[in-house]
Amino acid sequence: MLRTLDDLQIKERRVLVRADLNVPIKDGKVTDSQRIRAAAPTIREIVERGGTPVVMSHFGKPKGERDPSLSLRQVADELAAALDGIDVVFAENYDQAHALLDDLEPGKAVLIENLRFHSGEKDDDEDFAKVLAGLGDEYVDDAFSAAHRAHASIVGVPKLLPCAAGRLMEREIRSLEEHLADAQRPFAAIVGGAKISSKFGLLRSLIRRVDTLVLAGGMANTLLAMEGKSVGKSIREDDAHDEAREISEAAREHGCEIVLPSDVVVAREMQADAPSETVSIDAVPDDAMILDLGPDSIARIREILKGARTLVWNGPLGAAEVSGFERATHEVAKHVAERTRDESLISVAGGGETGAALAEAGVRDDFTYVSLAGGAFLEWLEGKELPGVEALRA
Repeated sequence: MLRTLDDLQIKERRVLVRADLNVPIKDGKVTDSQRIRAAAPTIREIVERGGTPVVMSHFGKPKGERDPSLSLRQVADELAAALDGIDVVFAENYDQAHALLDDLEPGKAVLIENLRFHSGEKDDDEDFAKVLAGLGDEYVDDAFSAAHRAHASIVGVPKLLPCAAGRLMEREIRSLEEHLADAQRPFAAIVGGAKISSKFGLLRSLIRRVDTLVLAGGMANTLLAMEGKSVGKSIREDDAHDEAREISEAAREHGCEIVLPSDVVVAREMQADAPSETVSIDAVPDDAMILDLGPDSIARIREILKGARTLVWNGPLGAAEVSGFERATHEVAKHVAERTRDESLISVAGGGETGAALAEAGVRDDFTYVSLAGGAFLEWLEGKELPGVEALRA
């Protein structure tokens, strides 16, 4: 059973909150505050119940060393704004955090510096976990997106304090279990991405669960090349043909239809609004690269989704981040949103690039559920146990 905030005694307690505030920043300004806003309800509830939130998070990849460019100080104001006026006091180190907490007025929150400034975080060092635990009376993990990491703040601290899932973590797990663990059929999946090798486990798991698997991006190119088709200068893995062949054979064994592009949009360079043309998958020029799906491929996906009852989606259908090559991702996303709104399709998406593409298409809020997690979302789909989730089970 997953312990939640309802299982903790919050009043007059210091509550150590593991959040995910790892957001994009440009010129010192947060450019996408979604993860911060998603963390706010748990922190706000702790304050409303008379507790003191002590918020911790990783930020970037500082490799165990202090890096001012990766300081969480940069997100403190954005976090305060998301908390509707609750003051957020920043602590540069753990001694300062203790001093702040001793004098802190009720109704405020403390944000401590980037966990990954300390090598003990990624090493799940017991002593570092004790330092963190010393800042709280109770522990709440609200970072499902980091739940696949066996780090000190994720699996070490729960061994030392009463622990529970925050509201975001609880919602992520409940939503995935409700919509995908026993999915309504027909069950379809859309998977994009550059490398089939990085999603080999995911594809093997999906093939056993879904009726139709739509592949796009570099991994589709690898399968096409394995079948003997020329994909020009497109991203592909020529050394992953054995994996591609295994995926194809496993799909036949389990009765899962793999859908590959029939026509594509190609260009000679991957730049915004570069000159492009639509060609059959059998006629990709040797000097061109596949950057999006063509209208026939889009129509085929729409037809599949008309008959589906559940969809899981990870990865855009082309180079959707480049202007001029987002059409397939946006058109399919809008179709999924329409069918979700009329309650004929359960749609679940996950991964940072996927969420960004759906937001760009203006339909992220129309999906049944969009997970903020990337790696954790994929590992959950693979059927793996997530260390951060298991640490919270009673």
